[in-house]
Amino acid sequence: MKKNLTFIAMIATALICSCGSDGSKETAEDGENVAAKAEKPKVKVATVETEEVAQYESYSTTVEAMVKNNISPNAPLRIDKILVEVGDEVKKGQKLVQLDASSLDQLKLQIEQQKLQLEQLETEFKREKELYTIGGSSKTAFENMKTQLEVSKKSLEVSKKSLANRLENTVLVSPVDGVVSARNYDNGDMSGGQPILVIEQVAPVKMKINISESRYAQTNENLDVVIKFNTYGDEEFKGNVNLIYPTIDSKTHTFPVEIVLENTDARVRPGMYGKATVNFGTRSHVVVPDKAVIKQQGSGSYFVYTYADGKVKRNSVEVGQRIGDRYELLGGIENGSTVVVSGHTNLADGVEVEVIK
Repeated sequence: MKKNLTFIAMIATALICSCGSDGSKETAEDGENVAAKAEKPKVKVATVETEEVAQYESYSTTVEAMVKNNISPNAPLRIDKILVEVGDEVKKGQKLVQLDASSLDQLKLQIEQQKLQLEQLETEFKREKELYTIGGSSKTAFENMKTQLEVSKKSLEVSKKSLANRLENTVLVSPVDGVVSARNYDNGDMSGGQPILVIEQVAPVKMKINISESRYAQTNENLDVVIKFNTYGDEEFKGNVNLIYPTIDSKTHTFPVEIVLENTDARVRPGMYGKATVNFGTRSHVVVPDKAVIKQQGSGSYFVYTYADGKVKRNSVEVGQRIGDRYELLGGIENGSTVVVSGHTNLADGVEVEVIK
């Protein structure tokens, strides 16, 4: 009996201890939850200011020859000899093509006949004039003879000029310093619809870019332009704005600008792909650490949290250029604002926070 009483007492003691232990645990957990709910998000902040930011913009572009000449005769003629090949550098006035002049023999013969006819008319006119002077011929006959002589002279002059032009056209020369970029015929071919040769001026060369209309007022011929080409990696080439088109495309809201590169060493060639970076000067904009800028998921929108009076405020911002580990802001944040740079996870507009160092 005594053993039974002892056993019962032990069980009762265990149950009491067990109940006491569970109650203590539940109370501790409730306290921790209340404390967690009361704890403010911890954030790090930084004060931002306006700076003079260089306004660089980059544009893809393709090199074009400054001048592109199609070398063709005025009329189809047989090609006697082409004196240059593709890739040859040529000088202005250099002879490129000799065309067959045998087709002009008929015109030469015609001119010789016109000369003989003119000589004969001059003799007859001289005789007619003498007769008219002594009254042996009428004024009408004299005037008719005089008119025939003048018409014959003019006809001969026209034929001579035509022959000179066509003879000149049998020798084709380069109108510019450049390089032969195409050859469409061989010796002995009859020239036709295509140019015999194409000459391209490659010193200088030009490139065209399309600039946003928002930059129109800032665009002028004094802008600095730096071009990099895939062929030459990070090597920089300096260009100049040569031509600003006067109209803006209503669909794309851009306007074309022509850039010229002197290319004195002819390293840059038509067709090369490059990227032109234009410096539009500087503008005063707020600059913030990149950690302060958050991109809204599922959109191209960005926002920044500012801190004041113990709370944060969500601000939509327009992001400009990245400058190292900072961003230029085109709008949304005022000069001297305090922005959150760390601890964004539990933030929302109007939430109270604790600032830590």
